[in-house]
Amino acid sequence: MITIKSQKEILIMQEGGKILAKVLKEIKNLAKPGIATIDLDRACEALILKYGATPSFKGYHSFPHSICISINEEVVHCLPSSRILKEGDVVCLDLGVFYKGYHTDMAETIAIGKTSFEAKRLIMVARKALKRGIKKTKIGNTIGDIGNTVQRYVEGQGFSVIRDLCGHGIGKNIHEDPAIPNFGKRGDGQKLSEGMVICIEPMATAGSWQIKKTKDGYGFSSKDNSITAHFEHTIAITKHGPKILTEL
Repeated sequence: MITIKSQKEILIMQEGGKILAKVLKEIKNLAKPGIATIDLDRACEALILKYGATPSFKGYHSFPHSICISINEEVVHCLPSSRILKEGDVVCLDLGVFYKGYHTDMAETIAIGKTSFEAKRLIMVARKALKRGIKKTKIGNTIGDIGNTVQRYVEGQGFSVIRDLCGHGIGKNIHEDPAIPNFGKRGDGQKLSEGMVICIEPMATAGSWQIKKTKDGYGFSSKDNSITAHFEHTIAITKHGPKILTEL
């Protein structure tokens, strides 16, 4: 069931979203060659708690950490570990916070130091796909309009969109209805209405769109081991257009 949020609820989610954006900005600054991903996780949890929120991911379906850190061919939901970041890695930082009874969720992919031209282009395309998807988040448009826009742009740039994972509604629960695929047909699916809050999260690969589970049992990686990129924002649908809740 899709839940409609009041203006008051959206303002609370925006407060939480600003905390989330602030934490992600600080974690990005720490993500350098030589740091272990588990150290980024510890820093992430400490920052979330410092700002008066709690980690959305920790304990969700038994996930033991506060941030998902996915590297190179890994797409989403991978566990922080003793793995050391190195020059050229492509790293997705995906995290959420629970604040005053509501969740917000966001992700960003960054390059560690100098990386390949293809990886840089993939990151740029995934970021732009998110921006294009957000522009379609208007009253009266459909979920298919968002997915179609993301898919056409990513595939038009020679990359693929992941089809077995998607965005989602969000609010009192981290994952709510509706599902927001990154592909689709214009006009298909649920119509968007004022008060809906959704997470749009393009996931793109340099190769095939097919995925497989990672050895940690939580994450997913590209089936052909191609580089991936993932971006996400929490968006409220308002009468004035899309409102990004997870930005400073």
